[in-house]
Order: sequence, then structure tokens, then C-alpha cells
Amino acid sequence: MPEVFVGLGANLGEPAVQLRGAVQALAALPHTEVKKVSTFYRSSAIGPAGQPDYCNAVAQLDTAMAPEPLLDALLAIEDAASRVRGERWGARLLDLDLLLYGQMVCSTARLTLPHPELAFRDFVLWPLIEIAPEVQVPLLGRARDLLDKLPTPALSEWI
Repeated sequence: MPEVFVGLGANLGEPAVQLRGAVQALAALPHTEVKKVSTFYRSSAIGPAGQPDYCNAVAQLDTAMAPEPLLDALLAIEDAASRVRGERWGARLLDLDLLLYGQMVCSTARLTLPHPELAFRDFVLWPLIEIAPEVQVPLLGRARDLLDKLPTPALSEWI
């Protein structure tokens, strides 16, 4: 099975509780096992001003689900957590992003792999490297090298 990585984030409600619930929901998906989950990190919100900090993490999955059905499952988990899709990069109860699906590269109307913002987000790269230190991002190289190109991460452990 391919190495699959999902980014998790929340900054409304009780973010760490929502992320733990999302990990349980990922583990309940058919033919899917959660292999690893990173530390939960606090990061400043990007997007509209005045948002609370985010709680972010990355989960590694073993799954027999194909990418688009997995994306549908992630969206269903968000919906079950009462995710409301409003303004871009706005505050949210739960955000699940399919970051990597093995070495697959694709770009459709619904799904782009690897995730198009992955290389620019320290709050994704840091937890990704924590659980998969040598992971390769298709077309871009090692995640660790991508993180080295960014300013020093302004992350702290979510307590």
C-alpha cells in the first residue's frame, strides 16, 4: 500500500479534541489503518486577521482506498464535525487535507497531489517530517529539504 499522509487542522471549538476525533474517524474508514500521528502543534492562522491559533498535525495511513474515494471520506469526516465552508483560509472546526498518496502526481478538478501548498506550510512539513523523516514529495524532493527553505517554523506543541 502507498504511504498516505493527511493534514489535520482546527482553530474553533476545542481544536485538539476535534483532531483526536478526526484520527478516530480516519481509523474507522474501511480498509484503513492509522500508522502514525504527529504531535499536535500550535501555529498562527494564515488568512483573515483575528483568527485563533490553529492546532495542526499529520497522520500517516495505510489504506486500500483510492485517492478520490479517500478524499470523499475526508470531506464526510469534516461534514460530520460540522465544518462550514466559508471564506478561504477562514477559521474552521476541522480541516483535513490529503497531502500525499505515495508518489502519485495528479491534478483534477477535485484533487491535486501532492497537495499544492505542502511545500510552503511549515505547520504541515514539520509534523510530516516528525513521523516520516525521509519522506519524498513527488516532483519536489525530500520534505526536510523543503522545510529548510522556509523561515524558522513558529510552531509550539499544543498543550
